[in-house]
Amino acid sequence: MWLTPDLLRELPKSDLHLHLDGSLRPATLLELAAERGVRLPARSERGLMRTVFKERYADLPEYLRGFALTCAVLQDGESLERAAYELCLDNQAEGVRYIEVRFAPQLHSRPGFGLVEVLKAVARGLERGEREFNRRREVRTGDEPSFRAGIVVCALRFFAAGFSRTYSDLLEALSDLPREQVFGIASEALVRASLRARDEHGVPVVGVDLAGQERGYPAEDHRRAYQLAHQAFLGKTVHAGEDYGPESIFQAITDCHADRIGHGTWLFSRGRIQDRSIRDRAAYVERLVQYIAERRITIEVCLTSNQQTIPRLGELRRHPFREMVRNRLSATICTDNRLVSRTTVSAEIAKAVAAFRLDPHQLADLLVYGFKRSFFPGPYLEKRAYVRRILDYRDAVYARHGLSPGKASRRRR
Repeated sequence: MWLTPDLLRELPKSDLHLHLDGSLRPATLLELAAERGVRLPARSERGLMRTVFKERYADLPEYLRGFALTCAVLQDGESLERAAYELCLDNQAEGVRYIEVRFAPQLHSRPGFGLVEVLKAVARGLERGEREFNRRREVRTGDEPSFRAGIVVCALRFFAAGFSRTYSDLLEALSDLPREQVFGIASEALVRASLRARDEHGVPVVGVDLAGQERGYPAEDHRRAYQLAHQAFLGKTVHAGEDYGPESIFQAITDCHADRIGHGTWLFSRGRIQDRSIRDRAAYVERLVQYIAERRITIEVCLTSNQQTIPRLGELRRHPFREMVRNRLSATICTDNRLVSRTTVSAEIAKAVAAFRLDPHQLADLLVYGFKRSFFPGPYLEKRAYVRRILDYRDAVYARHGLSPGKASRRRR
């Protein structure tokens, strides 16, 4: 096998779909829970992995259960800063050089600790992680690429009063409005606060996301929030095609100006089209795939997470990532949640190589998509220079292992 652990560890990697509250260290969760009086169903890491953070889940609701625990301990600046900092360290240890950390600040805010303060706390952790790594001699001499990080804020398709104090107050204040209108107002408020954090406090907010149940909660409810983000030059990504069919992906692109799609699992699934006005389902999917390919709309693929939340996918080789590669789509491998899915970027890439028989050339392309299609927190020329350093370093790593990223391996020809 050409993909050795050493090669995988050395290759520069990215993670564009990485939830902060789904990626705590188990030890940190236990410690913060003890300090803050949060009751957990287990008192040891082993117990948590057995009762909450499993290898296999029955369905999406069971998968999401652990987030109630992680969010409960991330309710102050100190804990958020620590979680962000440790997430940097964990990624750096396995050769990840760029991350976009996404989370819903509204789930961590309270009176006196608003959305901007939440974002500033996470930014402090990321900046500390960047600063310490980039002081290393190998980075300063240019022998290794630097580590960079950005923040993607998550709006929610659906929420109830119990989700957070912020949502409880909002629902009470706007109780006379239709629920879907309140959802849109909440998303607009989040985008406005995120822009204040970016423009007035230098917080590296680089994009906006829309997460939560797709069925019954369409992206169009959040159109105005995404238009606001679009006008302010934020990157746009949307969880779509994870819990619904191809129409959800199309809606994310058209109504929300999505530059990237989170998951996109059912992109090729003609049988999941719900719109009865679509007569020729095969043609619809074909045109949608072509549209995505031509515009290089990137799919954030989360293999392990999809297996856990969509058990009917079965064996990994049946995952639609195979079709994404065959159609030459811009796709990048992500973790989704390092704790909840019990995975790493390296583990996800190793799974992809084994299940879909990727050769060095295909892996080289896959790695660079994550850097090229990132919402990089800096000017375009700086991003170009950074990606060039990543490419040079990737090629140097390949060469040290007797491989070339420009050609398919002999075994695959």
